[in-house]
Amino acid sequence: MDEIVLTAATGRTVGTRPSRRLRATGAIPAVVYGLDQEPVTVTVEWPELRRAITTEAGLNAVIQLEIDGDRHLSIVKDIQRHPVRRDVLHVDFIRIDPDREVVVDVPIVFVGDAEEVTNNDGMVDQNLFALTISSTPGNIPTEIEIDISALTIGDSLRVGDLVLPQGVSTEVDPDDAVAVAMITRSTLEAMAADEEAEAAALAAELAEEAEEGEEAAGDDGEADASDE
Repeated sequence: MDEIVLTAATGRTVGTRPSRRLRATGAIPAVVYGLDQEPVTVTVEWPELRRAITTEAGLNAVIQLEIDGDRHLSIVKDIQRHPVRRDVLHVDFIRIDPDREVVVDVPIVFVGDAEEVTNNDGMVDQNLFALTISSTPGNIPTEIEIDISALTIGDSLRVGDLVLPQGVSTEVDPDDAVAVAMITRSTLEAMAADEEAEAAALAAELAEEAEEGEEAAGDDGEADASDE
């Protein structure tokens, strides 16, 4: 994997208005902290930041943050975005040690086709989209795959079924569901409608039989009276 280098400038003025003026010029206010060192307020250029976090590693990319000529191995810890426009407002970088584990979230991706589920008008519902893992920076996976092809209706796959790369661990409960094969709502509604129709038809049939029985009883009574 190519080394990702991102230049960060120091000396920015802290505050809402200065930060807004920075963003208007295409720069993003940020802070760097961690490894028992003092936090440093910096500025990064948005095009360069976007390039750094849009590799295969995504937000878990290991970045060489260059500050005043020195490089700091880091990852993005948090990105604050505008609630409506989704513009990046601020970035937190955390310094990392290549030999010490860090805690990050890694996307979970389905592979395979659950044909048995599809053929029975079902769907596979994804309950967990990312897994919190611990790993040294060099071993952080870009994603964690889980094969859903063997699922049938009513089956589920759990965290304990995930195959983690060597050197990667998680403290997430192994019983937490990742994927559940289930009947779709539309299928359930159709089944309920069919059951209601069957129940209505049965009720009508029973009512008709009861009516015929009453008519037969009435005919028998009239016949008895005429015989007398």
